[in-house]
Amino acid sequence: MFAGTLNQKGSFTMKAEKVGSETLLAGIIKTVQEAQGSKAPVQKLADKMAGIFVPIVIGIAVVTFMVWFIVGEGENSFTHALLAMITVLVIACPCALGLATPTAIMVGIGKGAEKGILIRDAESLEFAKKTQVLILDKTGTITMGKPRVTDVYWKENVDNKPLLEGIILTAERKSGHPLAEAVVQYYKERNVNEVPLDDFESQTGKGVKALYNGNTYYLGSRNFVKNDIKAELSSEMERISNQFSSEAKTLIYLVQNKDVLALIAVADEVKQGSYEAIQKIKDLGIDIYMLTGDTAQTAEAIANKTGIEKYKAEVLPSDKANFVNELKKQGKVVAMAGDGVNDAEALAFADVSIAMAQGSDIAMDVAKITLMSSDLRLIPESFKLSKFTVNTIRQNLFWAFIYNLIGIPLAAGVLYPVNGFLLSPMLAGLAMALSSVSVVLNSLRLKTVRL
Repeated sequence: MFAGTLNQKGSFTMKAEKVGSETLLAGIIKTVQEAQGSKAPVQKLADKMAGIFVPIVIGIAVVTFMVWFIVGEGENSFTHALLAMITVLVIACPCALGLATPTAIMVGIGKGAEKGILIRDAESLEFAKKTQVLILDKTGTITMGKPRVTDVYWKENVDNKPLLEGIILTAERKSGHPLAEAVVQYYKERNVNEVPLDDFESQTGKGVKALYNGNTYYLGSRNFVKNDIKAELSSEMERISNQFSSEAKTLIYLVQNKDVLALIAVADEVKQGSYEAIQKIKDLGIDIYMLTGDTAQTAEAIANKTGIEKYKAEVLPSDKANFVNELKKQGKVVAMAGDGVNDAEALAFADVSIAMAQGSDIAMDVAKITLMSSDLRLIPESFKLSKFTVNTIRQNLFWAFIYNLIGIPLAAGVLYPVNGFLLSPMLAGLAMALSSVSVVLNSLRLKTVRL
């Protein structure tokens, strides 16, 4: 039993099997805390290299001292050796190496926040550029998520429509599904009165069942009506159903016992910018799939409007997570974007999870990236930000290593036998400081990039 569950009938005894730190909420809080202290994988590599770098530099400094002490010129050999050793230690300070990743990550996450892209941890920022497949939920992600009833088609010679409309209103009000809210709004505007149902049952991802005055009523998807209830559609109802589906409308069927009485068409507009965003994602070489619980015809209509070639229709919430896992087993790096409770499981399994801020709390809790404006055009910008940030990290690490590869031999005095040049500790300190400054300045360039 989940928090927020509404008990519609009877009574029961509940036993809490998990409390305190074992609950789902506590687990989510723990996950967030761990994410905040996380490091990007490349940072862990830099840390390992720094761990090897320090003892090597100390070793080079000791060898430098010994060489110049032995081969140095008379009474100045000790001073010469000591200065060379100190210069090696000063110039080789691994500050630039240590700053290379965190400075780029901080600027990258800040740049994302400016654009309305909230990134939860460094790993997701680094990993997003590797995305090969993007899965998009339809309702609320590609579409506005604000459905409205456009048509209601009744079977011929249906009696007592006001009573049936009251049953629809009452059952859908108890449902809580986004499409149900549109139906409730539609009938409230027409001053339809609710009916006291004898029983009510909601079946997730399918529809609802209600009992009234000895009759069983069902409201739900075509799949629910044909496969679960085994109700048959008349040829006229089939024709109207196909017509509405081809117009990208989602259909809710009203069934009394096994007789289909009415068809409610609900439309949800495609978000402005969805087509443009999908084209930009394709330009990045990423495959796109759309998953929806709607019929194949409705899914095809939305896919055609947005330029999506691959889609799966009549998908249940658990099917989304299974599809993510199927792609991952094929070795794909999978990103998932969704906004609802039914997307949370798939978001949890995805390598890169993206939630819309106007969506459900659980989707945002699970997702590693949250888009504050729910504009799909922020998704390709997220991928580009990841690419720019990782490239900046690599540049920082490259310059940090090149600086040390050039600086350490100079500090050790390799040019002294040739032209008498010996780097002083003061110049070495300046060079070390400038290397750190150069890494920070290179990271700050991220603020100027166009996404």
